[in-house]
This record gives sequence, structure tokens and C-alpha cells, in this order.
Amino acid sequence: MITRPILAGLTCLALLLPLTARAEMTVQNRLIPNESWTYVSDQVMGGVSEGAARLVTVDGQPVLHLTGQVSTANRGGFIQARVTLDSPPPATSQGIALRVRGNGEGYFVHLRTSGTVLPWQYYQAPFPTTPDWVELLIPFTSFKASGNLLRSAVPPEGIRSLGIVAYGRDHSADLQVMWAGFY
Repeated sequence: MITRPILAGLTCLALLLPLTARAEMTVQNRLIPNESWTYVSDQVMGGVSEGAARLVTVDGQPVLHLTGQVSTANRGGFIQARVTLDSPPPATSQGIALRVRGNGEGYFVHLRTSGTVLPWQYYQAPFPTTPDWVELLIPFTSFKASGNLLRSAVPPEGIRSLGIVAYGRDHSADLQVMWAGFY
């Protein structure tokens, strides 16, 4: 067990390309779920969302399973599984690659960099889910800064952590991540 804004319509689907359609891309720094992933919720700031991030085994492989109830009550609205990177991805990286399945809800990837020094700062990009496993590419150009104090573009060589997040609206979260990486 692991310790410890709303999906912008379907426009994000045009930015997410099935990995199989982009076979020339090589996934680097593949992050397989393990004990280094941590769970965080809005309760750290007084929110009331509840959930868990657990390691489960699917077809003999470890899978990160993020579940819970996201609530915007009391100025909250997120649950997250996050991993700190041992080293940043190569500066030539173009984006995030994921193998995921879920309950049909939209989720987000949050990136923290050497420039995101305040707890509420991050870069965010949405992604959809289906009940079937899908492999997605999310280009860094799809990530938006959480505030005006951050650079507008994600500096790949500055990425320090990656979070998988249910965020921004009242809903049930049920998401599985087989791996995440950089392409």
C-alpha cells in the first residue's frame, strides 16, 4: 500500500494521441507504480475529499489504483497519487506517455518543476479514460501553468515530480495507471 479546473471539453482529445499510432516515439524513464508513489488529498488544506492510492496486481504487473470521492466542499477538490523523480527527463522530451484505464471520467497529470516552489503551483494537462487500457501521449504544449508566476511552458529538464490527479469537480474517482513515462 502507498502511504501518504474541470476537464475542458473534448478539445483535449485532439491533443492526445494513442501511443500505438505514434510507434516512432520511444517512451523513456518509464515509471512503474511502486512504493515511492504517495497519496495526497485536499485534506492537507482543509478540504473533505477522501480516497486512496494502492498498488494492485493486474495480469501479474503492479498497477497504481487511485479511488475516492472528490468534493469541492470547503474549498477542496482533489485526490492525487504523486511520485518524485530520481532525475529529470531528458531535455529533448516532448511530453508524458501513460497507459491507463478508468471509469470514463476525465483526470489530470500535474507536473512540478524546480520553478514550482509554492505548494499550490503546478503544470496541468487533462486526459480522458475508458474502461479499456489505452496508451496516451500528452505533449508538454498541452500543460497549463497554475498561475502567472510560472513560466508558460514546462521546462522538461526541470521536472521534479509527476502526479495523477482527480480534480476540480464533485465526482467518484476510479483510475488505474500501469505506467507513466516521457517521450
